[in-house]
Amino acid sequence: MNASTLTLPDYLVRLDSPIGRLELTADDDAILSLNIEGGGSLPHDALPENPNAVLTEAARQLTEYFNGGRREFDVPVKLVGTPFQLSVWQSLATLGYGEYISYGELGALAGRPASGRAVGGAVGANPIPIIVGCHRVLASNQKITGYSGGNGIPTKVWLLDHESIVHL
Repeated sequence: MNASTLTLPDYLVRLDSPIGRLELTADDDAILSLNIEGGGSLPHDALPENPNAVLTEAARQLTEYFNGGRREFDVPVKLVGTPFQLSVWQSLATLGYGEYISYGELGALAGRPASGRAVGGAVGANPIPIIVGCHRVLASNQKITGYSGGNGIPTKVWLLDHESIVHL
């Protein structure tokens, strides 16, 4: 995505984490996106930070998560996508710290049990990773099949290891 196709966020904050810098955007009421630094950049690197109360709280909770002191997030999020994407993301949001699900199980929860590729696409399009834990999705044999956030599979491995989720 290039800068000309990005919508300027109302509010923006960045923070350092063990998996790279994070960039969160929000409106007045909820988190809209969380991006993990990949290749040394973030989508809104050229913009100054403009925090609000929602972002300040999200940054605090993320810092606690990375320090091992938080196992769930309770900041408001606003997910925008297709009805199928929303059903997948809502199912992801029910997974707790240290829990995982297979793509097939996630498809069944979303009402489309034979749609592994579509489930994978929806998982990869999750606009608020970590808080909506798309890293918790594995193949049915617990193998990592990919990850679109940050630096890809190494980012996912770090998140899974942080939550003690066994993977291959």
